Amino acid sequence: MRGSRRVRITVGVSAGVLGLVVVAGGWLGYRALQAERALRSVGDVVAGLQSDIEAGRTQALADELPRVQADAARARSATSDPVWRLAEHLPVVGADLAAVHTVAVAVDDVARDALPAIAQLGTVLAAQEVRGTDGRIDLKPLVDAAPTLALADTTTARARDTVDTIDTTRLMDRLAGPVVTVQEGLRKASAALDAASQVATLLPPMLGADGPRTYLLVSLNSAELRSAGGIVGAVAVLHAENGSLDLVDQRTTLAFPATADSVLPLTPDELRVYTDRLGRWIQDTVFTPDFPRSAQLISAIWKRSTGETVDGVIATDPVAVKYLLSATGAITAPGGVELRPDNFLSVLLHDSYLSMKDPAVADEFYTGVAATIFRAVGSGQGDARAVVEQLAKAGQERRLRIWSAHPDEQARLAPTSLSAGFLSGTDDAAAGVFLNDGTAGKLDYFLTTTYAIESMTCGKNGAPGSAVVRLDLAYDPPADITEYPMYVTGYHGDTIPTGWVQTNLTVYSPVGGSIAEQSRGDFLVGGLAASEAGRDVSVLTSRLAPGERETYRFTFPVTASSLDVWTTPTLTSPGIVQGTCAPAP
Repeated sequence: MRGSRRVRITVGVSAGVLGLVVVAGGWLGYRALQAERALRSVGDVVAGLQSDIEAGRTQALADELPRVQADAARARSATSDPVWRLAEHLPVVGADLAAVHTVAVAVDDVARDALPAIAQLGTVLAAQEVRGTDGRIDLKPLVDAAPTLALADTTTARARDTVDTIDTTRLMDRLAGPVVTVQEGLRKASAALDAASQVATLLPPMLGADGPRTYLLVSLNSAELRSAGGIVGAVAVLHAENGSLDLVDQRTTLAFPATADSVLPLTPDELRVYTDRLGRWIQDTVFTPDFPRSAQLISAIWKRSTGETVDGVIATDPVAVKYLLSATGAITAPGGVELRPDNFLSVLLHDSYLSMKDPAVADEFYTGVAATIFRAVGSGQGDARAVVEQLAKAGQERRLRIWSAHPDEQARLAPTSLSAGFLSGTDDAAAGVFLNDGTAGKLDYFLTTTYAIESMTCGKNGAPGSAVVRLDLAYDPPADITEYPMYVTGYHGDTIPTGWVQTNLTVYSPVGGSIAEQSRGDFLVGGLAASEAGRDVSVLTSRLAPGERETYRFTFPVTASSLDVWTTPTLTSPGIVQGTCAPAP
């Protein structure tokens, strides 16, 4: 009797458990269907954010914002109930459920905090509200939008980092696709929002919203490479007040002869890696990849020469100026030459050196071009929204750099790409590969550079992963390069044959990391070993004859799932490459 009762109890309990499993399974299936539908809907919107922002299609986003927010909230709710969270610990399906929950929370945060700010961008970027016909920028829309754009930027970056931790190779196909879509969309949206937030945050104080400002505008010359993108080629003085920006002075670098000693004390590490030229020659202040340091040196040289103190330093390279030309339209340079996006680089960095035999005349032309383009932008020429977008693009590619002499502003600038503070900023996990011309000429116009993270594996069982960074150099000058003026071919004495190009590569590990290996082609190579700001540093020298190519590879141990590599922005490549790891076998 007792045995049969025990059997009945056991059967009853088993049936109850089975019933709960069936009910839980059905509930999970229902919730999964809800979540999948909602995530696909939101994922499509996230995937198109970058193109929507760049094309100014913000009104369409504003119109569908309530539906997107509702879908995102539904996905978060569906994946957050106790049954779902408990099931995340089950074998086989647990990882998939956890991934869906992670994505759902991330996109809900973006829909709630970021999308409303993006929907307002149309107002901020509208030409009639950004810049008046007199060229003065109306700062109020930017001031009003800055806090919400900053929140959107932070939220999207946090969501991007969270979703990037998901290994989609371990997910079932039905889920992997939507997760990958969200990952890629968040990366692109984060980049676009970062640029927009920087513009809204930096322009008002920069343009004198709180009182007059004086800035140095530094034009970099990429025909002779330095870590920041090129030597300092010209300096202009900008006066900013209440949205108006006026050019009040301009000088060639000939106005700043080398000083007998460094204008600021240099550290032993700086002296070892760059020599004292870093602080004595204004052209070489951008040897260092840390723009705040370069700007301090430039402003100190300016003060020693003029006695004047400036509020900040802004630097642009020729590619950034080319982007601006696409927004302003053609301009007429000194001497009557029409400059367009399709001929700007060749006229500025090649043709002028052949037609102007005197280096001083060529420098005057370079300085005049910079001033002419600035005046075109400042006077309101071209499409205002396009100007803002092209400035944002230049900033995203690390071709636009800004330093403020005001500590509170510089503190806000430091985490941004516009600060370009490789050594003094916050990107400690980044590596760096920078180029400095060693020919003392203008041959880098003919040098093609290509950076890539060739391979990257994740760490495993507490061991770090590994990243291989590849740099390809190709040198293709004209056949008659040896007949070019000496200030083009270089003042290098007998160290290399005339017409060859020499490039010094300065490689930095992440903070606390190392350079595990470096090779040229198939052979391991060494270089000057040093350290700076907690990073291992190696300096190598490349020498290329006309028509030659070289490939360098640098291997870094990495502990994170992604890697930023800061690079020298050149005529053919931007100032950063990024990669994510593949699971180690």
